[in-house]
Amino acid sequence: MREGNEDQFLIACLSKTLRVQTSLPQPDIVKGEDQSHLFAVADGMGGHAGGEQASALALGQVERFVRDTFKWFAGASGEVKGQEQDQVLADFRTALAQANARVLAEATERPELHGMGTTLTLAYSLNDVLFVAHVGDSRCYLFRNAFLYRLTHDHTMVEEMVKRGVLSPAEAVGHQWRHVITNVVGGTTPDVKVELHKVHLEPDDVVLLCSDGLTEMLPDTEIARTLQAESDPERACRALVDQANAAGGRDNVTVVVARFDPA
Repeated sequence: MREGNEDQFLIACLSKTLRVQTSLPQPDIVKGEDQSHLFAVADGMGGHAGGEQASALALGQVERFVRDTFKWFAGASGEVKGQEQDQVLADFRTALAQANARVLAEATERPELHGMGTTLTLAYSLNDVLFVAHVGDSRCYLFRNAFLYRLTHDHTMVEEMVKRGVLSPAEAVGHQWRHVITNVVGGTTPDVKVELHKVHLEPDDVVLLCSDGLTEMLPDTEIARTLQAESDPERACRALVDQANAAGGRDNVTVVVARFDPA
């Protein structure tokens, strides 16, 4: 129903690549076996111009960090071990802190954008490990063996009230303050609190990232039903967006689906 779109998304494949000039009979471009994937969804806030700017700036900064700074290769064994996993999480905490600084700097230079901010949810897979970094109320889910698990928490006033026992989960649904976000990239404070997770992936796992335009319109049971019925990630995305719009489409709907097939 909205005229403007403040959502942004990013899907990136990272691979070792050699551009080769040689007398040997081989391709000009040679790729290594290790591959990793980065998925991200951002939902801006602060008016049309501010929200769109904030989400674009944040994702652009994350992309630059991954391209120029992030050391993602697995070790010689192909496994990502405990200390390396902790370093990956620390790196993504740094990436989101840099995104926060970038949004705040732009708002300082342009007073009309003061207070703009964005949610930002990242999922990064390296071989059989999934790393998640999250700020705001966009979400990351894991769909495994016909069950949908929400990996992230909503950084909202209502979620805090549920944690403290002030509201029940049932009362939180549809609460008038459910859109009051307590933690964003940008906004009016210099600090951002990054929620971090790591999960070992199994064959046929599905990872879903989405803005709240999906979860405001569809309950988790309906999302799980669609992922179970549609094994193709692109068709699953389109089905979920169509269902959210059919249910009212009150906000922009952004969905990223990744399926991890057996090697």
